[in-house]
Amino acid sequence: QVQLVESGGDLVQPGGSLRLSCAASGFTFGAAAMSWHRQAPGQERELVASISSAGNRKYSASVKGRFTISKDDVKSALFLQMNSLEADDTAVYYCKAVVRGWPQNYEYWGQGTQVTVSS
Repeated sequence: QVQLVESGGDLVQPGGSLRLSCAASGFTFGAAAMSWHRQAPGQERELVASISSAGNRKYSASVKGRFTISKDDVKSALFLQMNSLEADDTAVYYCKAVVRGWPQNYEYWGQGTQVTVSS
């Protein structure tokens, strides 16, 4: 059974930092494409950052230079280091895994963790 469990969300002041974690189980973590997404109230879920099985990273324009995605294949864990947080970063953050399958790939989501940036 695939499980993705996010943690690390909190209330933080503008300019502060947070580190989100996603603990994965039930699939070959090192072979999966992983990503972080977020959804603010009244808005669609959006991609924040992704990391391929080979470790290639991509970021949305809004977080590039402030957020860093990383993973630990041994511990089956995904991370998102968020620095210089802004009010617009307030959202529920979700971890996603894309696992290769046949004839189609499989997508899995975590339950989300709330990040609130406010003074």
